[in-house]
Amino acid sequence: DYKNSPLRNPKNDAEDLTSALRELGFEVTHRTNANRKEMRHALREFGIKIRQGGVGLFFYSGHGMQVKGKNYLIPKDADITIEHEVPDEALEADLILRTMETAHNGMNVVILDACRNNPYARSFRSNGAGLAKMDAPTGTLIAYATSPGSIAADGTGHNSPYTKHLLAQMKVKGLSIEQVFKKVRIGVLKDTNGRQTPWEASSLIGDFSFVPGKLDKQHAVNPSEQSELVYWWSIRNSVDPQLFQSYLKRYPKGSF
Repeated sequence: DYKNSPLRNPKNDAEDLTSALRELGFEVTHRTNANRKEMRHALREFGIKIRQGGVGLFFYSGHGMQVKGKNYLIPKDADITIEHEVPDEALEADLILRTMETAHNGMNVVILDACRNNPYARSFRSNGAGLAKMDAPTGTLIAYATSPGSIAADGTGHNSPYTKHLLAQMKVKGLSIEQVFKKVRIGVLKDTNGRQTPWEASSLIGDFSFVPGKLDKQHAVNPSEQSELVYWWSIRNSVDPQLFQSYLKRYPKGSF
C-alpha cells in the first residue's frame, strides 16, 4: 500500500509464498506492508533463527531500487523526495546478506521480486533502472525477478509473473534449487514474450530440493526448450530480419 505507486500483487506474493514454504516445512516470519523499523526487526528475528542451522530463505516483493550501485528495499511509509534520502528511509539489501553471512548456517537463498519501476525516478538525478548485481557470499544463492538493471512486471493476475512460476516449480518433487530457477526463467520469458529474464548469482556448495525425491521426467528441463531460449536470447536485440526468419523456421511453434 505505497502512497507513491501502490502495487497490487506483493501482498498476494508474500502470503502465497508463506503458505507454500510452511507446507514444505519452513518456519516463516511473515510481514506485509511493513515500515522500515518493522523490516529491520523482522530481519533481526530471521538472523537469530537461522543461526540454529538449516536453510535460510529471504523473500521480498515490492518496490526496490539502486542508488550508486547499492540496492534498497522500500518500506511502505518511506518518505523520499530526493536521492540522498534513500539510505535513511529504505532497507539496504546488503544487510540481508550480512545477516546470513554471520549466521554460519551453511545454505541461504535470497529472492528479490523487487524490480518494479522506481516511483521516485522523476526527482532523482542518476536513476539506475531495476536492481544492481550483488555478489553472493559462499553458500548463498541470490535470485532476481529480472536481470540487473532491468524492470520486472507486477503482473495482471493474482501474483507477479515471477512469483507465479516460483510457486509452481518449488513444489515439484526432486527438482534441484538450480533447476527450479531455470524453470522459473523459462516460464517468465514465455509469459512476458522475452521482456523479463529472471537471473541468479550463486555460490552454493551444497545440494538442495524444496521437495526431495526422484524427479519425474515430465518435470525435467526440456533440452529443446532450453535451446530455443538460448537462441532467442542471442538474437532478440538484433535488427537483422533474417535472424528472426531463421528463428521462425527452426521453431515454427516457438514461444516468441
